[in-house]
Amino acid sequence: MPFELSTIPCLSDNYAYLIHDAKTGATALVDAPEAGPILDVLAEKGWTLSDVLITHHHYDHVDGLAEILAAHPARVIGAAADAHRLPPLDLALNDGDTVQIGSETGSVIDVSGHTIHHVAYHFPASKLVFTADSLMALGCGRVFEGTKPQMWDSLQKLVALPGDTTVCSGHEYTAANAKFALTIDPDNPDLISRVRDVTDKRASGLPTVPSLLSEELATNPFLRAHDPAIQAHLGMTGANATDVFTEIRTRKDNF
Repeated sequence: MPFELSTIPCLSDNYAYLIHDAKTGATALVDAPEAGPILDVLAEKGWTLSDVLITHHHYDHVDGLAEILAAHPARVIGAAADAHRLPPLDLALNDGDTVQIGSETGSVIDVSGHTIHHVAYHFPASKLVFTADSLMALGCGRVFEGTKPQMWDSLQKLVALPGDTTVCSGHEYTAANAKFALTIDPDNPDLISRVRDVTDKRASGLPTVPSLLSEELATNPFLRAHDPAIQAHLGMTGANATDVFTEIRTRKDNF
């Protein structure tokens, strides 16, 4: 039985996630932007938190953790290489390590770029990947600590996952990302259709994440640096995909 997934809006535009294994009762939280909304969902569901998975050190992904742990003592899991600036970890993991949540085994993927040692968590049986500020709906995270080629390499690890994987990213940035995407890939019918859907959802106050990886592959310009139409639009026909991605990310930084 796959995890039950709860998507929890936090702060002004963050998302946290709860995954619950009905078989064992284990419940894991992915990132902790603020305590209140997360504690409310745990109470509503009657779940007891067993684990917390941290993706990276930025305050809007960890600030609620102390208050949550006070109510729900849980095992805290994060990147070993980033332990010096994360909240205290009970389990420190490296790229390629596995993590057990209830009856399901996940894997840790180093997706450095937005920050160094940012990690994603992939649970193949439930077809879920938690990408936080690496791969995002119609976008990718701003490159603060790493390099743009490093971010491109990280994204290649994620696009290698099955297309029916649900991408659980960290922010409600999709509407802004959609406007930018149209400047890079304006004639993509799949993108045009998705932008309409995003606009309708946001007008109704509905979330636009999670999303399917197959949808990102068809519409997210940050994953499509190899696409001839995008390369032609940028005047970079035949260029190395890493260089095209770097140009796209630079344009987004200045958008």
